[in-house]
Amino acid sequence: MGNLHHRIAELTSSVLYDRAGTGWSEPAGLPRTAAEVTGELRELLRAAAIPGPYLLVGHSLGGAYARHYARCFPSEVAGLLLLDPFHEDLVVRAPLRARERLDGMLEQMRDQELAEPTEEQFQRSREQLAHHFAAWPESVREPLVERHLATWRVASRENQNLYDEVAEEFRRAPGTPDVPLIALSAMGPDATQAHLWPEELLHEINEGKRALHAELAAETSHGEHRVVDDAGHGWVHEERPDAVLQAFNDLLRRVR
Repeated sequence: MGNLHHRIAELTSSVLYDRAGTGWSEPAGLPRTAAEVTGELRELLRAAAIPGPYLLVGHSLGGAYARHYARCFPSEVAGLLLLDPFHEDLVVRAPLRARERLDGMLEQMRDQELAEPTEEQFQRSREQLAHHFAAWPESVREPLVERHLATWRVASRENQNLYDEVAEEFRRAPGTPDVPLIALSAMGPDATQAHLWPEELLHEINEGKRALHAELAAETSHGEHRVVDDAGHGWVHEERPDAVLQAFNDLLRRVR
């Protein structure tokens, strides 16, 4: 979201943050519960003296946590922009072969975390990241690449309790408050997901995701579901920043 932060900051007060133990935040024990993540965000906003209510923007798992924050602290949230958000029922409603494959992938990630990548693997990853961030200024691009390489284990650690403990927390949460909400589904090609899933199975998973996002939008009378067909899950905010910024502008007008 860094590429959009400065543009949003021209429209309203804007805060960008990394969850504890991720991104540029200080190291922290992972995995964490949903209560810990949303509670820490609440404390952070209060410590920084940033008044609510807030228009929360979250991508992927961040989108699920933004929704959870709104459900736990409804009076503090004015609107929600959910960018291809994780949903607690994504796995349980996926085809059986997808669930079986996911179990195998999680086990493989746990095994890989114990092994140190070779220099050749690091170099290949460095080249891929440099290509992805090619449009960014060099002063920003190089630190981004190195940070991604230094924290590659974080995602697997954060996901260790996602599909059971955290998903169950999401299911037990109160209903979504009746605030303006846009759920954006990224249905375009995604190199990472294409590497992990067979094409036919990925299509089924994405169609299930689209249906769940439509249900999210229907949770509020002010909800809207938008589909972006030419951006993938991992980098929708970079591949279609115009669609994300348009959705934010529309929500901001409704909130005001």
